[in-house]
Amino acid sequence: MNLLPMDTTIDVRERAAEVALLPVGSLEQHGPFLPLTTDTVIACTIAREIAAAYPVQLLPPVTISCSHEHAAWPGTVSISATTLYAIVRDVADSLRRSGIGKLVLVNGHGGNYVLANVVQESGAALALFPDLRDVQDARAAARLETSIDSDMHGGELETSILLHAHPDLVRPGYDSADTIADDRRHLLTLGMAAYTESGVIGRPSLATAAKGKDLLASLVEAFAQYLDSFES
Repeated sequence: MNLLPMDTTIDVRERAAEVALLPVGSLEQHGPFLPLTTDTVIACTIAREIAAAYPVQLLPPVTISCSHEHAAWPGTVSISATTLYAIVRDVADSLRRSGIGKLVLVNGHGGNYVLANVVQESGAALALFPDLRDVQDARAAARLETSIDSDMHGGELETSILLHAHPDLVRPGYDSADTIADDRRHLLTLGMAAYTESGVIGRPSLATAAKGKDLLASLVEAFAQYLDSFES
């Protein structure tokens, strides 16, 4: 598995992309059967598929982000929202100086709320992908059975993508790890441990590689609208 781009400076110059992709993942627990790097792997996988289909510049991922709600589990590491904000702005500024004026953040972790603020303040130079509607459309295209509210963490969607793209990363036990906790109104205050012992919230038992393939295909198709928005 190689999720890092291997371009040389000549490759980048010849591609002459006007839009760059920055995968943003996390280092946080994903239950007993998915790796701590799950969000990073998924963000990189989506970005890699997009880069294969569109003329964009793929960047290496941000691998640690805002995972404070998962701090009760060993292995989770976070940075502050202020730090993540600064990283994204610095990357965007550096790209601009090198001739790439547009940046899409391919976010793999729902807790990175600050990314929406960075994009909001960017003056149309940044975009955040995927949007909630993109995810809803992808879930429908893949015929996911779990609702988007129930499928919160380590569930049907994330497990399906890894079963398709990186099956070697999925350990035994996902088929018996279902946990439902739809009322999570105090999540940001109490953290994930208040709602799940395993760290999973969702139904990973429903995951399949076929669903993962359809999820990725739908997201790649949805990305075309983001390029169109930069050109309008």
